[in-house]
Amino acid sequence: MNIHALLISRFKEALTELNAADAPVPIARSARPEFGEYQFNGAMALAKRLKQKPRDIADKIVERVKLDDVADKLEVAGPGFINIHLSDRWLANQCELAIHDPRLGVAKQPKQNVVVDYSSPNLAKEMHVGHLRTTIIGDSVVKLLEFLGHNVIRQNHMGDWGTQFGMLLAHLHDKLQNNQMAETALSDLEDFYREAKIRFDQEADFADRAREFVVKLQGGDKACLALWEQFIDVSITHSEEVYEKLNVSLTRDHIMGESAYNHDLAQVVSDLKEKGIAVEDQGAQVVFIEELADKEGNPAVYIVQKSGGGYLYATTDLAAMRYRSGKLNADRTLILTDARQALHFRQTEIVGRKAGFMAPEQSYEHCPFGMMLGSDGRPFKTRTGGTVKLVELLDEAVERARNLIAQRDNELTEQELAEVGRKVGIGAVKYADLSKNRTTDYVFNWDTMLSFEGNTAPYLQYAFTRVKSIFRKAGVSLADLPIDISLNEKQEHVLAVQLLQFEETINVVGRDVTPHVMCAYLYDLASSFMSFYEACPILRDDTPVQVRQSRLALAALVSNTMALGLSLLGIETLEKM
Repeated sequence: MNIHALLISRFKEALTELNAADAPVPIARSARPEFGEYQFNGAMALAKRLKQKPRDIADKIVERVKLDDVADKLEVAGPGFINIHLSDRWLANQCELAIHDPRLGVAKQPKQNVVVDYSSPNLAKEMHVGHLRTTIIGDSVVKLLEFLGHNVIRQNHMGDWGTQFGMLLAHLHDKLQNNQMAETALSDLEDFYREAKIRFDQEADFADRAREFVVKLQGGDKACLALWEQFIDVSITHSEEVYEKLNVSLTRDHIMGESAYNHDLAQVVSDLKEKGIAVEDQGAQVVFIEELADKEGNPAVYIVQKSGGGYLYATTDLAAMRYRSGKLNADRTLILTDARQALHFRQTEIVGRKAGFMAPEQSYEHCPFGMMLGSDGRPFKTRTGGTVKLVELLDEAVERARNLIAQRDNELTEQELAEVGRKVGIGAVKYADLSKNRTTDYVFNWDTMLSFEGNTAPYLQYAFTRVKSIFRKAGVSLADLPIDISLNEKQEHVLAVQLLQFEETINVVGRDVTPHVMCAYLYDLASSFMSFYEACPILRDDTPVQVRQSRLALAALVSNTMALGLSLLGIETLEKM
């Protein structure tokens, strides 16, 4: 149930009767419980238009809005605010309907084709912590958009092309000539890259051969392409290991690397030149973007082909835009990279739209995110200042979680302990990231993310097991319960309202690409459940049967909502811990 949408619809009908059908309908959640659950704040904006006092307009709206089945009370407050107090009976009825619905009352949206570009590691190196945010934010968004009914096309825009591959292929060629297997030679991509770079800098003959490999690779030489495919295959295996540990849904089928657009780059430049968008400047093909001129009036410079004939990220991203919009018919394109690339994608959108590579109604949304920082406030590094491999970070998270759980009072077997450690450790890393506003930096802290207190994955996972334990103690399942909810206590009312705000939350996350909104919702829901559980006894002997069944039903809906919400974030739940 989308309460927000329902209220907008009813108020829209009332405004139509007042000859203000086109007026905005600002419905917001109330900041304080004594003002009800929602508030209409549009009367003041209508005052000038209708030439009446805001409070008089508010009174007329209250007379006309049909909310008898939804609200117990509507009251005009202040200069014309309308406070909406939702009915206990209506809330209870909506909760009963949600319990029987596997979607918990969340409606599907009109289907769109949504392309989501995320993760995008460079296959010349192993995935590091810099790839964490794009990977887990992107994966939570695709899960949620699919749940909302959209056709989501995952695209892993891997860096699998470019001049550096000449150096790497030359080094791999030499390794294979010495009878090494590709898998063995590439077992540590960081070491392999470092070795190749040292040779490139110190061995003139090797550097010359590396450049020759670049020319051969770009020219489609079969032997060189076969070597490149070996390198890519082994490199992707490294990424797959990380994806499996992270419980993300990317597979080889979703890879659409830079090389996939190589055949179209010359045509992109040709089309831009033919339309007068790109011009030659010092031998390079350049687009001058007047819309992004500096204070002196100098346009932004966007290079699509270097003077030597080589192509750039700009060219590839324009080709990707054209493919997604034309071949995949994307209604929305979401691109998740760090905030430092915001200008590049703004420029790409301007140039691509001028060139007609997208239709006006197709959206192109760069979704930037901040950086993961160490305790020193700088980009997260190892103690020696090196890049942290993502797989090693995840292994450490699992080990820390396992040790933490082992120290707590539990009855877990070794196998169960290992499984709980994995789910808590991986969940903690993901949630610590997802719970932060996407656009801001955040400080990575082991103690905070693995804490069982506060807005963390361990707290939510533990809260979920607490709900589950109630049913084990009661010896009943949801299937055994007669669903007849009554809300007689304040905590029951608050919990019911929050449960029915799940759809609103999902819609906001899908619209704005903001998983932290879901995290905040789940944390508030878990906190409200704890308050409800303390104030409203469920299993106590003196609790009437009907009241017990009603509260068990509410607990079941909490459990289902938390499980679904966490699964959309890509975080696993546990039955016990």
